[in-house]
Amino acid sequence: MSGVSGTGSAVGEEWGARAARSRALAVLRVRGRALGLAVLPAAVAVVLYAGEVTGHFSGTGWGTARWVVTVLAVVVLLAATAVALVVARARPAATPTVELAETAAPDLYRLVRDLADRLGVPAPAAIALTPDCDSWLEDRTHRAHRTHHAGGGTGGAPVLVIGSPFLWWMRVGELRAVLAPVVAGTGPAAHPDIAAARRFVRGLDAAIAVPRTPGLDPVRRLGARGVGQVARVLLRACRGHAAEMERGVAAAGSERAQEVDYGVRIVAQEQVGLAYAGWDRLLTRVALPAWRMGRWPVKLDAGVVSALTELSRRDRLADGFSSRLGERPACDLLEEPGAVDEAASLLAARLFHGGPAEPGPDWSPVEWSQYPEEVVDRKWRTDAARLHQVLDGIDAAAAGPGAPPPTDGPTLTRVIDRLTMTAPGPAVGATAEAAETPIEAPADQDDHADLADSADFADSADLADFDPLDDLDDDSPPHPAADALAGALSALLAREEAAREARVAAESARGRTAAAVPAADRGATAYEGVSGPDGPLPLFPLQPPRSGRDLLADHVTAMVCCAAVDTAEAVPGLDWLDGPALLLGGERATDLGPRVLSLVEDGDPEPLRDWLARTGVRPEKPVRLV
Repeated sequence: MSGVSGTGSAVGEEWGARAARSRALAVLRVRGRALGLAVLPAAVAVVLYAGEVTGHFSGTGWGTARWVVTVLAVVVLLAATAVALVVARARPAATPTVELAETAAPDLYRLVRDLADRLGVPAPAAIALTPDCDSWLEDRTHRAHRTHHAGGGTGGAPVLVIGSPFLWWMRVGELRAVLAPVVAGTGPAAHPDIAAARRFVRGLDAAIAVPRTPGLDPVRRLGARGVGQVARVLLRACRGHAAEMERGVAAAGSERAQEVDYGVRIVAQEQVGLAYAGWDRLLTRVALPAWRMGRWPVKLDAGVVSALTELSRRDRLADGFSSRLGERPACDLLEEPGAVDEAASLLAARLFHGGPAEPGPDWSPVEWSQYPEEVVDRKWRTDAARLHQVLDGIDAAAAGPGAPPPTDGPTLTRVIDRLTMTAPGPAVGATAEAAETPIEAPADQDDHADLADSADFADSADLADFDPLDDLDDDSPPHPAADALAGALSALLAREEAAREARVAAESARGRTAAAVPAADRGATAYEGVSGPDGPLPLFPLQPPRSGRDLLADHVTAMVCCAAVDTAEAVPGLDWLDGPALLLGGERATDLGPRVLSLVEDGDPEPLRDWLARTGVRPEKPVRLV
């Protein structure tokens, strides 16, 4: 096995490329066998007609056989033609990306082309960004992609997709080293056999999804299902070869890139893992609360730098990482980093949360400087309002019709007293009834304003049969008062989530309608090329299922924070690694969580009351809700 040639003049000397071509030929043999099977009845019919002409196959029996085989051949050829047309015309799935025109990033395009020249491979046709910590080559030569992507798929070379967090956290040299094995993959991708095998596999994968295309009449949908079954059989036959082909292509790219910035690449790989950790914390702890409030941070990629800088300050193992910040960041290769970051941040909200494709009254951007006031404080007060709505609903169901409303107001004392009840009283028995009764959100609560229009979803969720003990861990100690509140909170949140999904579905339908308008008619810019497969979003939801007591602990914590802000001169803050934070005297209150859990899990209020007395929080005072 020979190594890298240095000039990169031929891919045939690399063992990975040879293995990839061998597997590509195996994929094409599957296609050839399918084609041979399709023309076999026609070939038999030709033999029978030739035998009749020569006098070898004469007689009534042979005549009947000729007609039967001829009919069978016509049917099989028509079916094969239909399968071939669907496979060729089906639109392969494309990764949702933000496309970068060359005018938007001339230095980045120059870096990639210089890298391709050093590797001796074709340069990628275009560059796109994805809000993820990964980079790869994506073939967009299909005509559907050429229609929907103004900047990619115009030639035979694939599109280079770069993770947007890399541009902000990595330095220019590190980015070049990380991209070298990826760009080197354009060499094997240019081989005709590998390109044909990839087109065949992508066509089969796209054909399987055709029956789910909206708008098909019953007859066409039935035919599409038949084509999908055939495509599924063929894809199963070549799946192993296709996987090995891609491994060979990756091995060839890695082998070719050995002599380009190899030492820098070892260091850069450490930054890849660090960027992934920071990006994950930023999305789950910082961005997700804002998305739930109908706000999307416009500088997520810049937030990664802040999050990782904070990590380097806290972690002794990361002390050396902050010194890199004096070098030139890769985002300097962009003409307008802020506009690109904003487009990537909006796409991240779509992918990971299912937000609308464009900003609107209920989906507005938020700067990091506004995050504590616009997101943290509003989230706390919304959660506190929801908690008191549940308490009001349970009390109203327990008191019966005509009873006066509670007079204690939205105080922290009310919550603590409810969670320290030793006997469940009427509240536990009233939980199911409270869950069944729709609880209207406040008129000024933007993200819950559509609950009155979601009665159908409340009925479909069958919340009347909700058992508050179902989502509790088996190891949780018995606490009837907490179980009652947790059950009612879960029921209310289920209705709110159903209403949100309805809004997202309507927004997706409007987005698909707008996608049919040509980009030129919409006045598209270099940053508006957001693409992706049709269907519901989010593609990658961040929030795992949570138990009722976890939700209750979050709401009680929010109530405590509201009381601290209103009565103890505390302020909401942002922790880059942990999200919303309560600041007391300029310092983050890190000891609040265990005291709230003691109240929620064990019904013991003393640790929390000691903390309230020490910090000067007055739990008897009503708090301001959303």
